[in-house]
Amino acid sequence: MGDVKRVGVIGGGQLAWMMAEAAKTLGVELVVQTPSKCDPAVTIAADAIFAPVADATATAQLATQCDVITFENEFVDLEALSLLESQGICFRPGLQALRPLLNKYHQRCYLRDLGLPTPNFFELPPFPNPHPPPYFPLVLKTRRHGYDGQGTFIIKNLPELTAILERLKNVPLLVEEFIPFERELAAIAARSVNGDISIYPIVETQQEQQVCRRVFAPAEISPAVRGQINAIARTLLNHLQVVGVFGIELFLTQDGHVLVNEIAPRVHNSGHFTLDACETSQFEQHLRAVCGLSLGSPAMKAPAAVMVNLLGYEHSTSSYLEQRQQIAAIPHAQVHWYGKTESRPGRKLGHVTVLLEAEEGRQERELIAQRIESIWYGAGKSYYAAKPSVGQ
Repeated sequence: MGDVKRVGVIGGGQLAWMMAEAAKTLGVELVVQTPSKCDPAVTIAADAIFAPVADATATAQLATQCDVITFENEFVDLEALSLLESQGICFRPGLQALRPLLNKYHQRCYLRDLGLPTPNFFELPPFPNPHPPPYFPLVLKTRRHGYDGQGTFIIKNLPELTAILERLKNVPLLVEEFIPFERELAAIAARSVNGDISIYPIVETQQEQQVCRRVFAPAEISPAVRGQINAIARTLLNHLQVVGVFGIELFLTQDGHVLVNEIAPRVHNSGHFTLDACETSQFEQHLRAVCGLSLGSPAMKAPAAVMVNLLGYEHSTSSYLEQRQQIAAIPHAQVHWYGKTESRPGRKLGHVTVLLEAEEGRQERELIAQRIESIWYGAGKSYYAAKPSVGQ
């Protein structure tokens, strides 16, 4: 591991919080830069700097307290951080790996130039000639700072497009063709300082209004599809010279082709199952990479797993202890509660992973997820009913 004893993390949410056990195992301390004393990772950090994640002055202070800096989210000021990097501060992944990805239009262009398959896309403004756009439905995305359905809109017709453009005046946008996918998939992949690559079992993700609802591991896909995805991951990580874990979201089309949806340059919600289901969690794998260690095994310890996000469905300060206890009583279930002090519709409050004793089919996995959700949301308490529709 060399001299890495302290790892700085830009961001202090649940992703940084879930690095805690891995940090203990590896004998390193975490120092976080995060806006609020109530953020989850504050409770596990050796030290914390309370500042917005885009505050590069605070990041310079963070650098004085750690040996290497990594990222829990991508909402950073890349130009300001580049000045720090030029002064010798070590970021992993390096800023050159982040540069093509933070703006979603630039990310699309980078993937296209690598020859990786993506939906058709163009920037807005302007529309390509002739206008209006040649097809509906289409997907409209803000180029920066979108997550959990924020900044993503499914547009069905020209009046909807006109209305949303009026709302988003002067906001740089990306337009993509709508893909009527057969399934959504995701890959969690890691690359070490030495260039070794480790890819976790490909998973199926189920989204509702662009928010991850469930993850089934491993995905029921053909060897050919698995091969396509692994090749995409290796190409991407090697060209970017990544050090750390990246999440890659994908569409599987009806005719068996794979398209890249989005790249997350960090640990990712679709990999939370690895905490309980894999030999090495994505969080330990990320710390191993940024500390200069060899990568651990991504193999699953159980034949299959189901992960369900516990999403807020109301404005509340409840800890939902009774629901959590009921879910924890499900055989082979493990509840991870992030300790957030406030609930609001759509906020990720925790997740639950259920390890399966056999590689059950999709229908059986659906039933397990439905059981968890019926306990969590209860009658008349669906998060999806409480959250405004995308585009509204």
